[in-house]
Amino acid sequence: MFISVFILFFYIIDKWSISYIDAAKPSVLKLQVGSLGTGRSLQRDLNRIAKVADTSNSKGLHFVLQETILALLRNSEYCISGYSSVDNKLSVAGCERRFNQMSIEERGKFDEETLVNVNNIKKKSATSHSSNGLPNEYIVVTIILAARGLPKLPPIKSSEQLKKALQKLASIPSSNIMGAEVLWTPQKEDDSLTEQEMHEDYPLLRPL
Repeated sequence: MFISVFILFFYIIDKWSISYIDAAKPSVLKLQVGSLGTGRSLQRDLNRIAKVADTSNSKGLHFVLQETILALLRNSEYCISGYSSVDNKLSVAGCERRFNQMSIEERGKFDEETLVNVNNIKKKSATSHSSNGLPNEYIVVTIILAARGLPKLPPIKSSEQLKKALQKLASIPSSNIMGAEVLWTPQKEDDSLTEQEMHEDYPLLRPL
């Protein structure tokens, strides 16, 4: 049976309860990238980030965001599809609700969470799954970000536009980050995500 797995970085700082004066209203962004499974170094990079990241503060989340973006840029030749959405100018409470809604929607696609880093509490599944014998066809990476002053992203219809979107995200200062999640599937190299499964679970991905 196909085991869908994920890696999560999550941190909500006390900014949810702060009333900002003369500050940009918070926004919530989701960016998804579909990659060929032959780009195995992407999985290894994300696993490494999960193991070393301190997700208990905004600087740690900024590190996660920067390193994830670098991993995607370094493997950009394998990226074949993308999608982005931004909910702008939300209230702080509305931003938190939308962030949590996106998180639940994405996490609900997984059968199992095999590697988790939440507030710097790290958990790895001890369950061993045998390979299903299928090639690792695709990898999907999802970034969910709540922040103030989110840049306007270009529509992701080409590899160049994806690179520009990632570079814009990399420019966000750590002080503006309110919450972040990075999820991907499959996490283990001997698991697979087929083309059909990718289309069913991530129908908004568009070819680059």
